[in-house]
Amino acid sequence: MPSLRTRFASLRSRPQHRELGAAIGLTLLAATGLIAPATIGGALAQTPERIVVAGGVITEVLYALGLEGKIVGVDTTSQFPAEALRDKPSIGYVRALSAEGVLSLKPSLVIAVEGAGPPDAVSLLNEAGLKLARISEDNSPEGVVTKIEAIGAVAGAAEPAKRLAQQTKARFDELATLRTALPAKKKVLFVLSLQNGRVLVGGRNSSADSIIAMAGGVNVAAAVEGYKPMTDEAILAAAPDVVLMMRNSGGHNATPEELFAMPAFAQTPAAAGKSLVRMDALYLLGFGPRTPAAARDLMAELYPDAKIPPLKTAAATAQ
Repeated sequence: MPSLRTRFASLRSRPQHRELGAAIGLTLLAATGLIAPATIGGALAQTPERIVVAGGVITEVLYALGLEGKIVGVDTTSQFPAEALRDKPSIGYVRALSAEGVLSLKPSLVIAVEGAGPPDAVSLLNEAGLKLARISEDNSPEGVVTKIEAIGAVAGAAEPAKRLAQQTKARFDELATLRTALPAKKKVLFVLSLQNGRVLVGGRNSSADSIIAMAGGVNVAAAVEGYKPMTDEAILAAAPDVVLMMRNSGGHNATPEELFAMPAFAQTPAAAGKSLVRMDALYLLGFGPRTPAAARDLMAELYPDAKIPPLKTAAATAQ
């Protein structure tokens, strides 16, 4: 039986697949710095008619730009708005995409976040002649604003995306003002999962680290890089005031009573007040237009006595 690579090589010779993107194979290599995210914008004067998305934040931005009618497929992380995953065909998990599934949708453009894959699937899509744009995953406020503009540029909606980015920046600026009025910073531990007694946490340079900082907290797992296990002794020594987890994650949906009965957490300051905060995964770690509001909501959970007000700046839209 011929390999997938052989079959896709033959597909490229078929007229219906030449229509998918000819031989352009345009790819944004933001992670390597070879091509900046916005440079693809000039290559797409019009909005592509059939867009496949790999990355929940991209779907969120395209819906905010009013381009949902152009989307013909999404990955399983595209959970906001809810109708995206309900109404659009699925191409699988963002890191385990089906190349055949993508091609079957006959897209004129695929937009994917960094890390989308596997590499073989991405390679096959390039070989099939698809236009493939990769969007950088910079989780700083400046990076989120740039990301919105880059997504709009590749989707042929640069001006609406610029408005959306400006509104998002205004909300980040307001959030920064709220941070200046906070009391002593709370120490926060983000727990990604609890499995077989192993506590997997978000360390420095992780998305969890970014959202904790935006909310005015201190990440007590900064001694580790990315998402790594943390020993019971290290957690006790870190003495978190608050434990942060994702709601309905695939890890472990422990109740506060269950979590703080575990030896790693039982003697922490967080256990004294059963301070466990759970938030929706994409809202918390999506790093798109809703991120300023998500960081504000986390701030309100971390500092309940500060009575954090809602953001006054209008919610970010492309209108």
